[in-house]
Amino acid sequence: MAGATIEVKYFNTFILKKTNNNSQDPIWQGSFGVPATIAGGYPVQSVNQNDNNWVVEESRIRGGYNNTSVDFSPRAYLVEPEPDGFVRGNALIYSGIYNSRTGINDTNVFSVGEEISKATDPANGSIQKLYAEDTNLFIFQEYKCSRALINKDAIYSAEGGGAITNANLVIGTIQPIPGKYGISTHPESFAVYGQNKYFSDANNNVILKLQGSSLVEISQLGMKDFFRDELNNLDVGSTLGFVRGGWDIYNDQYVVSLQQNTDYSKFIYNTLTYDDTVRGWTSFFDYRPDQMFSIKNNFYTVTGDKVFKHYSLTSPRSNFGGVQYRSNITVVFNPEPTSSKTFSTVSYEGSNGWSLSTMVSDDTGKDVNPATSSYENNVDTINSISSYYEGEYVFNPAGGAAVTRANYNGTLGTPNPALPRYHAGFNRKENKYVANVINSTSATNGEIIFGNSISGIKGFFVTAQFSTDATTDVGGEKQLFSVESKFDLNNGY
Repeated sequence: MAGATIEVKYFNTFILKKTNNNSQDPIWQGSFGVPATIAGGYPVQSVNQNDNNWVVEESRIRGGYNNTSVDFSPRAYLVEPEPDGFVRGNALIYSGIYNSRTGINDTNVFSVGEEISKATDPANGSIQKLYAEDTNLFIFQEYKCSRALINKDAIYSAEGGGAITNANLVIGTIQPIPGKYGISTHPESFAVYGQNKYFSDANNNVILKLQGSSLVEISQLGMKDFFRDELNNLDVGSTLGFVRGGWDIYNDQYVVSLQQNTDYSKFIYNTLTYDDTVRGWTSFFDYRPDQMFSIKNNFYTVTGDKVFKHYSLTSPRSNFGGVQYRSNITVVFNPEPTSSKTFSTVSYEGSNGWSLSTMVSDDTGKDVNPATSSYENNVDTINSISSYYEGEYVFNPAGGAAVTRANYNGTLGTPNPALPRYHAGFNRKENKYVANVINSTSATNGEIIFGNSISGIKGFFVTAQFSTDATTDVGGEKQLFSVESKFDLNNGY
């Protein structure tokens, strides 16, 4: 129905209605008392209507200045003083009940006459995630986690009586969980298994586990600095930063993927797993999931419009989204931590498809390079060590270059199987793979002997990265049981 504001030149008066000359019921756009020249000049439905034929009535008894005003009484067409909707990000509201057995469906009923809302502390930010478990409703705000008792019997066993709409039967008192932690603006990081819930709090730069009513910072278990830096780099509150979370039921691990899209086309991401049985973070992965979920002992990820099943016995290992990756393991050799050492060999027990990508000593300090006048790190490095098969070669009987395994079927032809094989990388001795450490460090100021003229690399400790090769049973199983490095103490210590 149309509405209009009319200025009346009478003190304490209001328009009651407008009449027609033929004494019929007054009609104007379906409402009474509005002249045709008001509200944009909408046409009247009676051409015989007189614009001056409208009645004015006193709004106060006897027209007195302070006398009682006439009440408007209920009118269906009146609007609220503030009809615009608003959002309460910290509050919950629920509708009527639904019971398919009895045919009751009041899910579209939100009666203002009943207590159907519950509010949390607005200082803790908006509600980002709700999770119902038995008779508990867990409420995750940006800066706080809470829970409230809920009675699902009021929903499932309701028969339509008035008592079921009692607020206390649906959501009880909201009880805060100790600790100033929330889920930030990343509800997509939430995952649950059993009684444990896992999620991130980018505002505090931590990954959390909620067990019962206790919160534990699992990011502190050997990965505090990593998550502090990576979560801090996310665009918190923006669509550019994501923390995807999911439960890998196949390996019983929480998988979290920290993703940042800096230019809307290229993602920078880190995907890693947490294992409760070892209380630590076990692996990094090369895939970037959009969604993660588990069904019947199988773990799935979604990237774009494709769904991938992990741990398939018919698919190659380390193959994600049709891309074959190389697995790698980083170890630290740190025997006798207070002594300077020379590491001369490296060995391992396991499969023959492993190579040594890098081996770097600890940093002994920054010195000025006279040639560049800039500070440079003093570290020892090595050339990469090929795997058992990638480093295999035979001498060419016709002379010239030796034939490596990579060129067996190349231009050099297939060598005589009777020729002895040699190994420039890892060699196998008594089911153990060993190799010499060849120094590849550039000369530093004042250094006389350097590079491959030196056997081994010097330092208090070294960091080594083992990687699967691109030749030996690609996509097959590779095992690494133990690693070892032979060393000698320097300076008689």
